[in-house]
Amino acid sequence: MGMPVKRKRWSWRSQASRALMYQGVTLAAIAAVLLFLEHNTSANMHARGIRTGFDFLSSAAGFDIGESLFPFDSGEPYWRAFLVGFVNTLRIAVLGIVLTTVIGTLVGVGRFSRNALVRGLCITYVEFFRNIPVLLQLLMWYLMFTQVLPSASEPLAWGPLYLSKGGLNFPIPVWASGHVWAAGGLLAGGVMGWVYRRYARRSFEQTGQPRSMVWVPLALVLAGGVLGWVLGGAPAAWNVPLQGEFAVENGGALTPEFLAVLLGLTTYTAAFVAEVVRGGIQSVAAGQIEAASALGLSRGQTMRLITLPQALRVIIPPVTNQYLNLTKNSSLAVAIGYPDVVSIASTTINQTGRAMECIAVIMLVYLSTSLFTSLLMNWYNARAAIQDR
Repeated sequence: MGMPVKRKRWSWRSQASRALMYQGVTLAAIAAVLLFLEHNTSANMHARGIRTGFDFLSSAAGFDIGESLFPFDSGEPYWRAFLVGFVNTLRIAVLGIVLTTVIGTLVGVGRFSRNALVRGLCITYVEFFRNIPVLLQLLMWYLMFTQVLPSASEPLAWGPLYLSKGGLNFPIPVWASGHVWAAGGLLAGGVMGWVYRRYARRSFEQTGQPRSMVWVPLALVLAGGVLGWVLGGAPAAWNVPLQGEFAVENGGALTPEFLAVLLGLTTYTAAFVAEVVRGGIQSVAAGQIEAASALGLSRGQTMRLITLPQALRVIIPPVTNQYLNLTKNSSLAVAIGYPDVVSIASTTINQTGRAMECIAVIMLVYLSTSLFTSLLMNWYNARAAIQDR
């Protein structure tokens, strides 16, 4: 027979019991304070005749939005306007994080270049963009697009690309079912590339022979996309921009506001990411690099296979903070007229007077995006950490 299970008795002498009691009292006090603030706020607003609630979200917005990934007109409800602002904010955050990662990594690695010119340019980039407030950089880029560039009737042209005060115009494919096949092929190629990278990593650990960790997976992704495109009928029609009498017509377009926000946030945040990458690389012991050189690895192979993988455990946490800063700094886009969620909320407050509700929506948007970013980066950080054997 097994040993009898001892029941836990609640006693003031028990440290665990006291800890639970203290936590319960603290949570009750916080709940009481929140309820008092909510009741006091509601009473004051009711006394002043200020309406509260989120019922306004179903009313017609009554204003147009200059930039949206999907159609929107003034007759649609406020909740859809907020959705447009959320998508616009998400565009900046996602593209900004991708570009920041690429530029910051290249500049950070470039700080260790043997070429004095490359090293000096990387240092200049970091010191210039890191020490100018981000709002001024957004205004700088916006003024460059709206004041320095030529008008939309006489744009700068590079083949099918047109750049002017009206923004950047570029060709876009005419939608067809074959593009769904191409997207499926890219997804399948991405899975094959992931499987190959796992195989190449295990092979390197067992044999010491390095295999391509970038070009072969990239070739698999491209091959999958091309194969899907061919199986889908190989649609080749493009909507190409054309120079009109007053502006560039057809094709896709990126507004000067979007470009200014994206470039401003990317160049600013990339300067900090570059310093994080530099610090992470310097944290790797010199003996690791000497051992890689003794094995006959080139500088590029040493950086890609030895230095960066070990530096990731130092790089990822502060880079996560920079990603969060970029996402939250996107709220400054309202200063140059980009219709993000803050801009939509400001217009809604002016029309409805529901300031508390609109601020709550803004807080929910940035809280959810920041928590999701943190969740993904924490997962990746756990995968990149050194595993105990």
